[in-house]
Amino acid sequence: MDLSAYRSVLSVPGVKTLLGFGLVFRVPFLATGVLLTLHTVTTLGRSYAEAGLVIAAGTVGSAVGQPLRGRAVDRVGLRRALLPALVTTAVLYSLAPFVGYGWLLVLVLITSVVPLPVFTVVRQSLSAQVGPDHRRTAYSLDSMAVELSFMAGPALGVWLATAWSTRSALLVTGGLILLAGLGLLVYDPPTRSVDADPGRPAASRLRWTAPLAVVLAASAAATVVLAGTDVAIVAFARDHHDLSMTGPVFIAWGLGSMVGAVVYGAWHRRAQPMLLLALLGLLTLPVGWAPSMPWLLVTILPAALVCAPIITATADAVAGLVEESVLGEAIGWHGSAMTGGTALGAPLAGACMDRWGPWAGFAVVGLVGFALAVVGMLVRAGASWWRREAAPVGSWAGSTDSL
Repeated sequence: MDLSAYRSVLSVPGVKTLLGFGLVFRVPFLATGVLLTLHTVTTLGRSYAEAGLVIAAGTVGSAVGQPLRGRAVDRVGLRRALLPALVTTAVLYSLAPFVGYGWLLVLVLITSVVPLPVFTVVRQSLSAQVGPDHRRTAYSLDSMAVELSFMAGPALGVWLATAWSTRSALLVTGGLILLAGLGLLVYDPPTRSVDADPGRPAASRLRWTAPLAVVLAASAAATVVLAGTDVAIVAFARDHHDLSMTGPVFIAWGLGSMVGAVVYGAWHRRAQPMLLLALLGLLTLPVGWAPSMPWLLVTILPAALVCAPIITATADAVAGLVEESVLGEAIGWHGSAMTGGTALGAPLAGACMDRWGPWAGFAVVGLVGFALAVVGMLVRAGASWWRREAAPVGSWAGSTDSL
């Protein structure tokens, strides 16, 4: 492990500013989920199931919208790609606090299809600024920032909703999100490397290959495990009548993930995403057999150490398998894969817990993650033609070794 890799990345002009921007401006985005849930249930007087549909609408829209917005950034540049998203964001958060449930569903869906690409642009710009050799370390730093944003975002949403009303909270959060978009418009971080050849014909569309599809499948499988674990922790706490321990467990989970990011970013080599996925699945599988919440906190830490590295490894592999001219779209697909996995993981764990108990939530998603990793490794080992499919197409192409 070599911590000097972090010094090298942070010494690149603009990287510290970009990471700080991402850390601060992701927070209001991550507050919206809990805010929309509270607004639907408390202010609109609807059920939690109906609140779940609002979140599902945002999830589906985001899965569709992220690759489209990434493609727009690749084709017309960041500033022009931001304009439609800024308009839809302003409209949503101006109207959403005051409309009924049906219109809220529509507004959330439309806005998530045309998202402000703060999450994806940060990673695309990091790739452009640090290059392939330091990309893994830069993505690890970004994963640490994302963990901090995840800790702060939902807490901010709950505080705003309880301190004021959900209507006021949505207006304030919308203003902060719009400010983030305007800040990105002014900041305009580079999305192409300085040594890119302007005379070389750029790929107009993402070229789909078997290795790319496998990495995206690993990304989705990883978030199936993570989303299922998220739900299973709460169910386990309720079953053991110890909801007060939920907060410490989530904090320990997040801190463990950050430690994993630090280690992985400083490690001397890349890890295969499928190997990390198998490890995440195996370590998650037995967590639900802990005898109590304090023991759950202990048993979840090994799996937590793999959370950030698997996301970093898949993002790094995606960036290494495509040309720079379509990197925004590829990162968008990576985000969509993770969004899709999240949408599948929670209901899968929930259905298993309803049938067999809280332990099954951890066991089933862990088993699914491990099984998909094994399938991926077997396919990779047996499909030699993938190497021909992933033959280098420039400094931004990788090989199946990244899988």
